[in-house]
Amino acid sequence: MTGSTGSAIRAIGLEKRYRSGDAELVVFSDLDLEVARGERLAIVGESGAGKSTLLHLLGGLDRPTKGTIYFGEKELTRLGDAELAEFRNREIGFVWQSHYLLPEFTALENVMMPLLIRGWTRQQAAEVARDRLQETGLGGRLHHRAGELSGGEQQRVALARALVGQPRVLLADEPTGNLDARTGEMIIALLAEIHRTHRLTSVYVTHNLSFARRCDRMLKLEAGRLSEIEEPPASERHPTKGEGGASYV
Repeated sequence: MTGSTGSAIRAIGLEKRYRSGDAELVVFSDLDLEVARGERLAIVGESGAGKSTLLHLLGGLDRPTKGTIYFGEKELTRLGDAELAEFRNREIGFVWQSHYLLPEFTALENVMMPLLIRGWTRQQAAEVARDRLQETGLGGRLHHRAGELSGGEQQRVALARALVGQPRVLLADEPTGNLDARTGEMIIALLAEIHRTHRLTSVYVTHNLSFARRCDRMLKLEAGRLSEIEEPPASERHPTKGEGGASYV
């Protein structure tokens, strides 16, 4: 079986088990997922449901116990560690709840890092990194160290770093989880804009239902299964106070 030509990502029969002493934890088993090219997909679910585990598998940061993952026609689960690392560097942008910036480096140097790993010169990397920081609204903060930036600014640096290698896919795990509601809204708007301008396929793991409902599709991971969440028309929703800002029921 090969990947679907209309799919950016296709996961077939995924299983992930962990061994803890004599016990074995099955996070999910026989799980299928297909993400269309250009789609914005949100995955929601309770803490501990396995959302982050699934995102790590899709991004090649971990390997499934069983199952197959395709990126286009490339079978990710067949790649060796070195090939997988190169694939991640070139094809996938990652954004996490914690930004994981290197505190001793400036915003510009943090964004340059993926390109330096590719073997680019510092001058080449700096030119592209500067453009991405301008795009995320940090053109005036290029030479500030990570610790000198606010939480929202640090997440903008992380977004610029995710984009600098011109990935085809963006994977984000709770990108607004550590931010206040106002700053979180700014990051949500920025994620939508970069998805459009960079023609990305985006998969977000989030507890923020207001954010999730703005995506093309919402899936819920529960009891090891993914199910699609059907939403009523916007005119029939009533605003309520939800997690991470306004939500709807």
